Amino acid sequence: MDNRRLVGPGSGAVKYDILTAINIGGLNGSARDQVAMMRLCLLITARYNWRRDELSIGQQEMANLWGVGSRTVKREVKCWLETGILICTRQGVRGRVAAYRLNFLRVCEVTEPHWQLLGQDFVDRMTALKPGGDRVIRLDAIRATLRENSDKGGWEAVNLNLAHRFPTQYGAWIAPLVASESENGLVLEAKSAFAAEYVKTHFGRDIADAVAAEWGAPRAITIRGPSHIGASDMRPNSH
Repeated sequence: MDNRRLVGPGSGAVKYDILTAINIGGLNGSARDQVAMMRLCLLITARYNWRRDELSIGQQEMANLWGVGSRTVKREVKCWLETGILICTRQGVRGRVAAYRLNFLRVCEVTEPHWQLLGQDFVDRMTALKPGGDRVIRLDAIRATLRENSDKGGWEAVNLNLAHRFPTQYGAWIAPLVASESENGLVLEAKSAFAAEYVKTHFGRDIADAVAAEWGAPRAITIRGPSHIGASDMRPNSH
């Protein structure tokens, strides 16, 4: 999500809609979902830095806010990270507090089935905010298509490999990549410079390994945004 929408004129309404989406998704889930989303909403309203798009808070403070023990906090945070609701941007080590970013696209995927309960105006607003709008590719659909084309090899086979390896993150970050050949190797174009940098940082090595496994030899890989900003060349692991 464009960080500029989270600050400045009109940002209050955007934040309100994000929290509303999380609430409606949680309340229409299991009892476990209801508690988890209530806890997440408290962290967002109490500690989220919208200007930096960051949640920086220690686990002991979370435990105090929720009135629970440290084991519950660790279990909750682990669940959010595994499902992709939160993205860890800085590990909490050596006395340093961990930092997280709300994965807005994943929030949309989890809560979208319940948007209509709030009315068409809410659906329209959230659809406009959602990265890619209605062009977001659903993982089950892309897997079915990839299976049909994986026998052709190439990028389709690499895609299927990555879809299995990253089931919760694939739809948001890897599926939108557009692959093309250049004289220097394989070019993967992301939907934005930010997405390119995120893919490079979090999935770059795995993509390079999957490409090497499919093509049988190291290949130069460039991950870039539409404006070619944030490009990076990578090669698979040598081991």
